[in-house]
Amino acid sequence: MIYDLALILGVAAVVTVVFKMLKQPVVLGYIVAGLVVGPNIAFFPTVIEIEGIKTWAEIGVLFLLFGLGLEFSFKKLARVGGVAMVTALTGVVFTLFSGYLAGLLLGWGNMDSLFLGGILAIASTTIIIRAFDELGVKSQQFAGIVLGVLVIEDLVAVVLMVILSTVSVSRSFEGVEMLMSVFKLIFFLVIWFIAGIYFLPTLFKALRRYLNDETLLIFSVALCFLMVVLASRAGFSSALGAFIMGSVLAETTKAERIEQGIKSLKNLFGAIFFVSVGMLIDPAMLSAYFLPILTATLILLIGKPFFVICGALLAGQPLKVSVQSGMSLSQIGEFSFIIATLGLTLNVTSAFLYPIAVAVSVLTTFTTPFMIRLSEPAYHFIERKLPRKWKRALNNYGAGAQKISVAGDWKKLLRFYAVNVIIFAVIIITIILLVTTYVYPLLNRNLLNDVLLTTVTLLVLSPFLWALAFRRTDKKSYTRIWEKPVQRGPLIMLMLSRVFLAIFFIGFLFQRLFSPAAALGGVVIASAVVFIFRKRIKGFYGKIEYRFLSNLNERETLQRPKIQTPWDSHLTTYELSPALPFIGQTLREVQFREKFGVNVAMIKRGDQVINVPGRNERLYPNDVLSLIGSDKQLEQFMAFMNTCLGQNVSMPVDADVALHQFQIGLTGALIGKTIRSSAIRELSGGLVVGVERNGKRLLNPESDFVFQANDTVWMVADESRLKAFLTQNDIVQ
Repeated sequence: MIYDLALILGVAAVVTVVFKMLKQPVVLGYIVAGLVVGPNIAFFPTVIEIEGIKTWAEIGVLFLLFGLGLEFSFKKLARVGGVAMVTALTGVVFTLFSGYLAGLLLGWGNMDSLFLGGILAIASTTIIIRAFDELGVKSQQFAGIVLGVLVIEDLVAVVLMVILSTVSVSRSFEGVEMLMSVFKLIFFLVIWFIAGIYFLPTLFKALRRYLNDETLLIFSVALCFLMVVLASRAGFSSALGAFIMGSVLAETTKAERIEQGIKSLKNLFGAIFFVSVGMLIDPAMLSAYFLPILTATLILLIGKPFFVICGALLAGQPLKVSVQSGMSLSQIGEFSFIIATLGLTLNVTSAFLYPIAVAVSVLTTFTTPFMIRLSEPAYHFIERKLPRKWKRALNNYGAGAQKISVAGDWKKLLRFYAVNVIIFAVIIITIILLVTTYVYPLLNRNLLNDVLLTTVTLLVLSPFLWALAFRRTDKKSYTRIWEKPVQRGPLIMLMLSRVFLAIFFIGFLFQRLFSPAAALGGVVIASAVVFIFRKRIKGFYGKIEYRFLSNLNERETLQRPKIQTPWDSHLTTYELSPALPFIGQTLREVQFREKFGVNVAMIKRGDQVINVPGRNERLYPNDVLSLIGSDKQLEQFMAFMNTCLGQNVSMPVDADVALHQFQIGLTGALIGKTIRSSAIRELSGGLVVGVERNGKRLLNPESDFVFQANDTVWMVADESRLKAFLTQNDIVQ
């Protein structure tokens, strides 16, 4: 084993240095090193204990997924928005189908074709981020959308692994069985996430005096492997458990320290994993399967960019941003190797599929920087060739898709109902199953013990039963619906359905512990007790919810995708160096808008956040500015700052402001008023940054600009305040 490790790491070190010199991803260097030390290259020393290396590689997969989970974050997923969601799902679904269809056309079986589709569907986060850094495009608008898409694809890859495992075991496409597997995955994701967020930050607080870097590393790795065991016992892959624990820890205040501590382990074991990938490459097999490799590569270089472009356009993005996004997602990487490994582990894929996946990954990794560079020329070519009607239709569709929409009361209510039922049903079912499956068999079977266990279980369940049946958040929506007599019936039925569901779970507990006949009497008594003591139970639940939300929000999320803005503009962030000559001056004095055409949408100063600052707001050292402007304007601004010894901040700030669009109707309070006289800034807490009128666009209008009917207005503002302003003035058409 020591000989093998010395050989692997020695060759990997030399090859990766060469790849660094060539400015290529080190992942490719590891794969080439594996090819060199593998059994298929005769003129070089070969690894002896291949099975032992496979074990180390499996550990490498766990650390890779644990690291990806730490970078993932469920809160980040919630914030990527509909644009990234639509773009990602369109790209993944159609690429998967294209890969599956290509496999069938090549004469492969269902399993090989299905796994080929899964391998081609997921882009490489590592390679794309590396390419963005090297090309210096992270501040551009499309980069934010691509990073959001990668977050969605990571979660889709996890779901895909579960579905492929289910299909592999049954050897058939049982729709019901796959649906049950997805439901099972959602169930465990919810309970693991809630339990992790509720307990882990509290545990970290209790142990903070003892958690130095060493103990925190050991503690986090132990949690990772504990979740691996739990996931395996639940019937999922071990890699899924590592990913889930990483994503849970990503929500804690220790995330950065854990990520830093785990980095060396992830790099070491990840290197062994990628070397083991290279060891499976057989040059003779690659030449024999040249056609499948070429087909898969073309799907990634032509098919997936096309699908992503269509998805981005469907989400309302401009043509330029859509083309740049699509051509950035034309490769495969870490998850693709793991999916290919899954097929081999389950013995459901042919031996040739793995080296084909590696070959395609190598080819598309080399092409990634060129695809990103060519995206802008490709956009200009497409724009020249598109008919005017098509371009006008795309612009009109994009503007309509991005209009601000005021969610109706029923939409808010139904969304809350679904989330509330899913969360608390999962918690209640988990507690009941734990008690009846593991605790109940340990007790002596007698009436006293049964009654005592039932009483204790109901006490534990009571806050969650109350929340399932009675919890409300948006009382205004309830009131507005109740004021309409015709809607009271459906509202009452919706509220009663939650109560009946809570009663059903009480009956489920009694049925598990007693007979069905005893369950009826128990339901009546327990329901009455919960109803009588509902105020105390409500207070107890409030404490539980407060603790959970405090833990969840304890760590300020600093990473946020770029926000879509009008035309060629977008939001980015910049931290002011203390050495800048204009520190201490006001925004009026520095004239960022007049000199560069950029607007300051927000200033973050320590824990203080100033949304849409006034022109008399002063700039201080280490202020983080959220700026809105086009790629060209922001590049000019960054160049000016660099000459003044400023420093660029690559991590966006978690802001409360975003850019929204609305259209003034034929009637409304704004028509005929100037921006200043309408007091739209003061009433909505926002800044007008663009107006579109009769197909003409005006960026950064002056305060004496007069609104007219059918104007499309773009504003940087807090969403809730802007919605309230639009609703009160009946402006949205």
